[in-house]
Amino acid sequence: MLGIETSCDETAVAVYSGQVGLIAHHVYSQVELHARYGGVVPELASRDHIRKLLPLVETAIAGTDGQRVRPDAIAYTAGPGLIGALLVGATVAVGLAEAWAVPAIPVHHLEAHLMAALLEDDAPEFPFIALLVSGGHSMLIDVRDFGAYTILGQTLDDAAGEAFDKTAKLLGLPYPGGPELAALAERGDPASYALPRPMLNKPGYDLSFSGLKTAVMLKVREAESAAGGLGEAARADLASSFQEAVVDSLVGKALRAARDIGRERLVVAGGVGANRRLRERLRDGMEAAGGRVYYPRIEFCTDNGAMIAYTGWLRLRAVGASQDTTVHARARWNLAELSRIA
Repeated sequence: MLGIETSCDETAVAVYSGQVGLIAHHVYSQVELHARYGGVVPELASRDHIRKLLPLVETAIAGTDGQRVRPDAIAYTAGPGLIGALLVGATVAVGLAEAWAVPAIPVHHLEAHLMAALLEDDAPEFPFIALLVSGGHSMLIDVRDFGAYTILGQTLDDAAGEAFDKTAKLLGLPYPGGPELAALAERGDPASYALPRPMLNKPGYDLSFSGLKTAVMLKVREAESAAGGLGEAARADLASSFQEAVVDSLVGKALRAARDIGRERLVVAGGVGANRRLRERLRDGMEAAGGRVYYPRIEFCTDNGAMIAYTGWLRLRAVGASQDTTVHARARWNLAELSRIA
C-alpha cells in the first residue's frame, strides 16, 4: 500500500506491506517556507506539494535493494484539511492508480491519526479511548474497533495545538510556536500565574482553550503597561503556567472519559501528543487508575504517510477494493460520518 499525505504543510509518502510492515516513509516539511509568514499559507502549501510529491513517491517505491516496488493499491488523505493541498495528493494518487490499474482508497485524516499507534510493536488492542490533539483538532473518541467510533467530546473553540501556537506568538516565539513554547516552559514555574482551566469542572468531555489564550494575552498586556514587557524569566513562567493549564484540561477530561466508559487503554494521537509534560501526566494518571497510555513514535504524532498507508491497508482488508476513480477531497469531514466497518 502506497500512502500519500498532503492535508496541510507536510508532503509525506510511505509504503506499507501486510506481510512485512512499514517498508519506507518519507516526509518533507514546509516549516521553513511558512515561517516568514508566521503560519501556513494555503496557496504556497499547495504549490510546494506539487513540487515535492512525485519525487517523494519515486524515492519511496525505489526499494532498498534497487528493486522498484509496485504498489497493489494507493491510499491518500481525502480530508479534512486545506482543500488545495488535499487536491494535490488526491489527484496524484488517483492518476497513479489509473496508470498502474490499482485501487485508490480515500482516507480520513483523523482516522489515520487514531490508527498510528497500531504501527508500533507494542500496539494497543481495541477498544480504547483516544485523545486526538493537534493544531486543528482536539477531541476524545471511544474507539471500539476499526471503523467504529463515537466522539465523546471536542473543543468548542480553539484546538490545543492552535492555542499553543497563538500563545507562543503572544510571547514573541518563532513559528512553529508549539514546540518553542514547550521548550521555554521547561525553564519556568507552572505555579507562577493563576490561569483558568475552562470546562474542566463541567460535566462531559468537551474542551475549551480560547479563554485561556485570552488570559495569557491580558497578562502580557499588563506586563507591557507596567514594566515595558515580560523579562525572559517571566516569559518562561507564563509559558509554563499556560502549558500546565492545557495539560490539566486534557488530562482531566481524558482520564474522566476512560473511567466513565470503562476503558483501560488510552491512545494519544496528533502533534500535541509529543508534548513531554502531557505524556508524563497521562502516564501517571492511567497507571494510578490501573490502565495504560499508548503513543505513536514521535515522527508519527505529526502528519505522515505511514499512518495513511496503514489505514488504507486496514480499510482495503475490511471492505475490499473499489473501482471508484473519483477524486475525493473534503476540507471538512466529520469523523462520525465514517460508516462502521467492524
